[in-house]
Amino acid sequence: MNGANGHKQLIRPLEGRMIAGVCAGIGEYFGIDPNVVRIVFAALTIFSIGAGALVYLVAWAILPEEGEKGSIAENYLNKRRGQ
Repeated sequence: MNGANGHKQLIRPLEGRMIAGVCAGIGEYFGIDPNVVRIVFAALTIFSIGAGALVYLVAWAILPEEGEKGSIAENYLNKRRGQ
């Protein structure tokens, strides 16, 4: 459980990451080895002409990093609204 009120939350952890922590976060959330998730993303990228890489980039933008209140996309949108 990594949520503030005891529920599971999909986040990008600071430990166990290789690039941005997306695969480590998905693996932690679903209780599977992050390397399995990495292999799935690699296969998806290779066999779908880059769709796996696009999904990874979107997940990087919308999943909050451990210790942060919002994601990169959420922080960007909030900053734009404040202008």
